[in-house]
Amino acid sequence: MNLGPLSPDTRRRLLQGQAGPLPEPVPSGVAIFISSTISDMDAEREALQSTAYPEVQTFCQKHGLMFEVVDLRWGIQHTQATDHMTTDLCLEELDRCRKTSLGPAFVALLGDQYGPCPVPTLIEEKEWEALKAQLTTRPGDLELVAHHFWRDENAVPPTYVLQALGTGKTQGPEEPTLTSVLRCGAQEARRLGLITQEQWHRYHRSVIEWEIERGLLSSTDGDQGATVFLREIQDLNKHILEDCALKTVDRLADGCLDTDAQNLLSSLKGRIADTQPGVLKAHHLPWSRDLVNPKNKAHARYLKELGEQFVARANHQVLERLRELEAGRQDLAWLYQEIRHHLGLSAEATRTFCGRQELLAQVGQRLRQSDSHAHTPLVLFGPPGIGKTALMCKLAEQMPGLLGRKTVTVLRLLGTSQMSCDARSLLQSICFQVCLAYGLPLPPAQVLEAHSRVLHFFHTLLHTISCRNFESLVILLDSVDDVDSIHRAWRVPWLPPQCPPRVHLIISACSGQRGVLDTVQQTLTDPTSYWEVKPLSSNQGQEMIQRLLAASRRTLSPEQRDLLWASLPECGHPGQLRLAFEEARKWASFTVPTPLASTAMEAMHQLCARLEQTHGQLLVARVLGYVVSSRHGLSEAELKDVLSLDDEVLQVVYQDWTPPSRELLRFPPLLWVRLRRDLGNCLARRPMDGFTLLAIAPRQLAEVIRERYLSGPEKAKRHGMLADFFLGTWSQGTKKLITLPLVGKPLNLDRKVAPQPLWFSDTVANLRKLKELPHHLLHSGRIEELKQEVLGSMDWISCRGVSGGIESLLDDFDLYAPHVDCPEVGLVREALQLCRPAVEFRGMERSVLYTEVLARLHFFATLHPALVGRLCQQAQSWFRVCPHPVLVPLGGFLQPPGGPLRVTLTGCHKGITAMAWSLEEKLLVVGSQDGIVTVWDMEVQQVIHVLTGHKGEIRCVKVFAEGTQAISASKDRTLRLWNLLSGQEKFTIWEGHSKDPAEPQIWSLHVDEAKKIVYSASGSKVSAWKLETAELVFHVLGDASEPWLCTAVLASQATLLTVSEGCAVGLWSSATGKVQGKQRLSGIKEETPTCGVSVQKPGWMVVGFSKGSILLVSSEGDSLLEKLPEAVGFLVVSEDESLLAAGFGRSVRIFLANSQGFHRLMTTDLEHEDTVETAVFGPENNLIVTGSRDALIQVWSLSEQGTLLDILEGVGAPVGLLARCGALVASASQQSSSFKVWDLTHTRKPRASAPFLDRTGLTAVSHSGSYIYFPKIGDKNKVTIWDLAEGEEQDALDTSNEVRCLEVAEQAKLLFTGLASGIVLVFPLNSRQDVMCIPPPETRKAVNCMALSKGEEHLAIAYDSIVLVFDINPGDLCPVIDGPTYTFYTQLPATISSVAVLADYRVIYGMTKGDLFLYECVNSKVFPLEAHGSRVTCVEVSHQEQLAVSGSEEALLCLWDLQACKWKFEMSYTNTYCRGVQCACFSKDDKYVYAGLRDRSIIVWSVLDGSLRAVQFVHAVVNRIIPTANGFIAPTRHGYLIRDRFQCPSSRAPQQDSLKNFRKAVWMVKSRQREELAAAGALQDSGLGRAQGNECKSNKRSQVCLIV
Repeated sequence: MNLGPLSPDTRRRLLQGQAGPLPEPVPSGVAIFISSTISDMDAEREALQSTAYPEVQTFCQKHGLMFEVVDLRWGIQHTQATDHMTTDLCLEELDRCRKTSLGPAFVALLGDQYGPCPVPTLIEEKEWEALKAQLTTRPGDLELVAHHFWRDENAVPPTYVLQALGTGKTQGPEEPTLTSVLRCGAQEARRLGLITQEQWHRYHRSVIEWEIERGLLSSTDGDQGATVFLREIQDLNKHILEDCALKTVDRLADGCLDTDAQNLLSSLKGRIADTQPGVLKAHHLPWSRDLVNPKNKAHARYLKELGEQFVARANHQVLERLRELEAGRQDLAWLYQEIRHHLGLSAEATRTFCGRQELLAQVGQRLRQSDSHAHTPLVLFGPPGIGKTALMCKLAEQMPGLLGRKTVTVLRLLGTSQMSCDARSLLQSICFQVCLAYGLPLPPAQVLEAHSRVLHFFHTLLHTISCRNFESLVILLDSVDDVDSIHRAWRVPWLPPQCPPRVHLIISACSGQRGVLDTVQQTLTDPTSYWEVKPLSSNQGQEMIQRLLAASRRTLSPEQRDLLWASLPECGHPGQLRLAFEEARKWASFTVPTPLASTAMEAMHQLCARLEQTHGQLLVARVLGYVVSSRHGLSEAELKDVLSLDDEVLQVVYQDWTPPSRELLRFPPLLWVRLRRDLGNCLARRPMDGFTLLAIAPRQLAEVIRERYLSGPEKAKRHGMLADFFLGTWSQGTKKLITLPLVGKPLNLDRKVAPQPLWFSDTVANLRKLKELPHHLLHSGRIEELKQEVLGSMDWISCRGVSGGIESLLDDFDLYAPHVDCPEVGLVREALQLCRPAVEFRGMERSVLYTEVLARLHFFATLHPALVGRLCQQAQSWFRVCPHPVLVPLGGFLQPPGGPLRVTLTGCHKGITAMAWSLEEKLLVVGSQDGIVTVWDMEVQQVIHVLTGHKGEIRCVKVFAEGTQAISASKDRTLRLWNLLSGQEKFTIWEGHSKDPAEPQIWSLHVDEAKKIVYSASGSKVSAWKLETAELVFHVLGDASEPWLCTAVLASQATLLTVSEGCAVGLWSSATGKVQGKQRLSGIKEETPTCGVSVQKPGWMVVGFSKGSILLVSSEGDSLLEKLPEAVGFLVVSEDESLLAAGFGRSVRIFLANSQGFHRLMTTDLEHEDTVETAVFGPENNLIVTGSRDALIQVWSLSEQGTLLDILEGVGAPVGLLARCGALVASASQQSSSFKVWDLTHTRKPRASAPFLDRTGLTAVSHSGSYIYFPKIGDKNKVTIWDLAEGEEQDALDTSNEVRCLEVAEQAKLLFTGLASGIVLVFPLNSRQDVMCIPPPETRKAVNCMALSKGEEHLAIAYDSIVLVFDINPGDLCPVIDGPTYTFYTQLPATISSVAVLADYRVIYGMTKGDLFLYECVNSKVFPLEAHGSRVTCVEVSHQEQLAVSGSEEALLCLWDLQACKWKFEMSYTNTYCRGVQCACFSKDDKYVYAGLRDRSIIVWSVLDGSLRAVQFVHAVVNRIIPTANGFIAPTRHGYLIRDRFQCPSSRAPQQDSLKNFRKAVWMVKSRQREELAAAGALQDSGLGRAQGNECKSNKRSQVCLIV
């Protein structure tokens, strides 16, 4: 088998979906066929079964391979093993193993027996005539042969078929005679040249020689994958006639030695040694009379060595093939295998295709007619088994010539492979194939992380292909019924309601009771899109049967044909016709068949009845029941394992004989192989999770099996057995009791089933267990186990998440959690939902999941100990043994489930520019910068439509018609009307013809539902269009030199009102567009409008201006409402128009409506820390939600005079959009592709841990994290003391001036508060008296920052350009602050942004422009350190004061050697999400630096080698980090205190890479030592080396600092 990469031509052909030779599939498992004689190798086979097979199985599992042993002679009677049909089955199984096994495929155990030579089951006509000619002289022999071989005229060409020999448990007395007669005839015919040597072998070869010939000697692969273990007994010839020796050799019927067999055996051994000596593994045993006795030490040693050699050989062969695969690895091999799989099934389906020519022609004509313009997809529908799949495959085959141009065809037969079972994988594989076929960039990793992004990419890709105008694209998706997600949804979000030109989508679906076709009809409402596939005509049905018979080289006698047609009157149902064929193909010409069933369901019941008659009712019921009960199918190895656990099956199997072993018990594989052969095409092979699984192919047959075998309690029993298997209950040597009929007493036997750990190795997960176990626990009614082993198991959650991704994990919770009556499971599910941003940032790895779960659920551990507490304990246990450096949460510090955050969603590639809710339908419509409109169903939090068509940024979206329609406006100057239920575009309006990019685009929309008109305003133009016809009602054109900045449609007055840049007001009729009047604003001078909002009931427009004025403008004039201190940023009115909010700078002012207009509701404004961007009122006007530039969302109570209720963290970017629907608020930013949805009802509910409400970032911590200090909300002249344990404010300190910075001296128990007045107040922490005051310098500038030395003996206070250093000395009651001991000025234009002070009066300070200096106060010397490129945000000194670390806004961390005044390491960090260092500190032992970054993560940086040791995403900006004995504490913007332990194993794991899964970050560490070594080498080579270093500069006024 060729395991190398595909040729370019093959890849091109596969990508374009063209028919042709297909590459062989890459093997996905190890299947070893065991060949041996039936009687003399029992001990060897049992020894291998006991020890060797499990070892190889474990080895294969660690490499992600399924392991299977095919020993068809295990556990059966001698007569079954020598049955003539068994020989054919053995050779078929051997071929299957050689085809599907990776590495070892054939093992022969060869001793001193040759074995019996079977009689051929079929003799072809010419061969029969040659044999008959030699037997004419012996009439008795001829009669004997003719009696047992009957002529079958139905075979093409005719053959002679062996009839059953003997009727009992032993061979019939005629069989040896028949064998002898045939051998004589063949010998004579060979001598005369009438038959070939190969034909002669059919009468003279034993089964084992046939197998060795097929598996080794005639193999084109040589000895690859084959091994022959040869057992040679020394001196056997000397004792060969002794009774004990005769048991090990071939004997005649009379008990004498069979010398002919011994000669053939010697010849066989010689051939192996001559042609394939490398496969021979000989074992020499000394002669002994008790040779096969287990107590024989020599024999026991031989068995042990045999097992060890088997394991070593098999493992070596597996590794060799794996290396070959790796060496010839094809990029995107999974994709080519997926395409190959579907094309292979398609070729099989079309091989006997007939009829449907008219339908094919009609579909082809439809495709050609719609190729050049937009059109709807096509849906082919009909009942199950009507032939839709074959029709879709035929369409795919004909597609290259159907459209008259080059075509790329993408075919997927859904449900037949892992990548076609769920919508996420399906779309990924299609996107990859289309991108490669057209030479387009592949979907990036961040797209593949979220299904919503894949959806977005898919719809955009279709339009990209259309615009290329190069090749047509045809996507055929057969049987959408088999996509898992469709059954749980009422929409098909990936199905575009319209296909762009040159892109065609054809799907097929079953009509009937399953409802999937109804789901499709929710999206595709055009009835012309649906084409029914009807039954074949009677003639076409007969033609189909004839083709199938011809393809299988069979025919029927006239009588049989008449009976067949009579059983199928007017039958045109291809499924039933195929079942009839499967029955008819078994008819020999001498068979007298019974009439066939007249319906498809009856035919399937008839098939089951025939199988039961042949194989036994119980075995058929169990095999089919297990396969149908599985979620995606079972592999052959799994099925044989499950049957080996089924006591009832084993009791039936072993009712007439005892099993071959006293230690283990297995189901005989031969019985399964016989049944599988008779099932034929009813068993489908599907690639799933890297394995090949068996599933029932006809959907109707699966229903029949459920009806016959899985009714009542039988269903739960089958699922229960499968649950036990996937739990591994009876693996790893655990024995299971059974009572066998012939034994009569219970036996405790090992069933030798595969072990089922969650992880086979560190990187290989047990995907089969992950997918199947929850399914079977649920359907067997074992809900408690489902809760404990799956939904409440951290091991399972971690394994499922890491191996399948966060979306697969959440899908499983959605699938199974509703069946578990346990509210705590909902908490776990919500906690996992909340961790999406961390997964997007860090990638899905175990430490991320364990951190997220522990830090979110720890709050509930004592409240729900059974589930949540157990999960937290499991997480803590994992951290204790984690072999990699990791930050371990010591408590809860991430937002717990049950809080206001409902979900974080990602569905765009670029920033979000518009949002609108559909209240009635619970839909959220989101517009983005790339022109895509996405519709989310917020009840299930899934994308239901991706609306494409706009070519520019979406500027505005309006929802109307009771939430069923939306209109979007874009920078491309178009309006598009959408049906939100179907996703179809109703019409497009081209708003303007100018291509000038400077011309203002559409920026506002108004929908008048009563008059069914939409108004659009852009620049100096307002247009009105009819909503139903898209006809233009009127254009109103203004002066292009003075564009309108505010426009309002006042429906109550039928007036259109505009305000221009020059403050001119225009009044127009909203019905006709005719001018009604013009006026100028009277109350405004030298201001321009900045924003406006309409108040419909009184007919006003409220307009904000650039210098803070707010005017009420109406048709009657204007009046000044308010004069704000800054420009008005936005204006918002409540739904009932009773409240007005005006945003200006960092504040929001609230107004209440009255008869004259509005008046202030509150005396105070809502103050923020950064510019307020937007606001929205709550559902009952008792709340207002505001979003600001610092990424914070704040919830205020209007009924409590502006009390701040909550501070919410946005998406890490300025909050520019807020949209409300009931109690839900969606927040988004133009700088992020994610958005969050919040539930306002949670802002007033008690929480597991109440967060402290700080938005300034000026937090300080005391008493090891027990108390938090921060400026009081709404009154920055006070400091709030927050008791973390109680979750409430304990006290407030009055500072009488605005607080600018805070520092805590933990040992001295002092709180330092730096004020805007320049004063520093010092509060003793243990009392509220004796407040100390440090006066400001003469400049009286505000305090910028403060720092304490590590021993708390000095305090440095930094102002804009001056630093004061004070001493802190012990006092009687409290410490005494003396000084300033030193004061110095900087002579730089920038101001000081951060400072640190050392015990020896050295001061490090950083500037707003990036400069960094070390100043020696004692010597008045300054050392300029290498500057940062931007504002220095933090400076920290190590505890031993040998090192310092500085961080800046350009995300650069520098580690400084304070003795040399040089940087030691630099770490630069680039992140597309956010940039900048917020804070840093050294660990207590100075080995590490902990840094909080503005991308909401914390990193651990090694001081020793500069390496990045750990990263933790904490979802919020960390304000400061304080080291503890083994980690740190850190307050966050979420209002929680992080408590982490840094755990770093002494020996670093070799595979650990903290950055391996980063999606959005790039790190680079520079070492000065390495750079200097490299530079020294270069300078030495050039002879230019010279000493360099930082020079110490004496203090002078003209230089950097000024001493006072």
